[in-house]
Amino acid sequence: MKCLLVFYTRTGTTKKVATSISENLKCDVEQVFDTKKRDGPLGYLSAGKDATFKLKTKIKETTKNPKDYDLVIIGTPVWAFTLTPAIRTYISKNKNNFKKVAFFCTMGGSGSTRTFFDMEKLCKIKPESTLELTTNEVNENNYIGNLRRFIDQITSN
Repeated sequence: MKCLLVFYTRTGTTKKVATSISENLKCDVEQVFDTKKRDGPLGYLSAGKDATFKLKTKIKETTKNPKDYDLVIIGTPVWAFTLTPAIRTYISKNKNNFKKVAFFCTMGGSGSTRTFFDMEKLCKIKPESTLELTTNEVNENNYIGNLRRFIDQITSN
């Protein structure tokens, strides 16, 4: 199975999970970059507002075509109980190119249910698997069991 892992990160937490997944699955990786400044307190507030209103953003051009892959794994932080504008934009641009999808998210405490619902609605495909992790789980490396279950679900389908 040819697999592409696509993710956005603001603080590095989602990237850490993406790296673990890609190392286990030996898949290609594409990081999505938001061109809007999102760092610092003002960037944080702006990010939450944009996510709340389900806005898209301008992202840097990606290099890998999801149409070339059997499965696309999409990862996002949870902002305001939903996906980030950068991933919303990526999915909107590529939704007709996905054969199968799986989702993962990182979050401060909650919001994965709505995030995955919104991602599925945008993709118009039910995910093969989902993985939700809190920032504490990632920072404490307390997510390996959940990661293995996620990978097992993907590889068994």
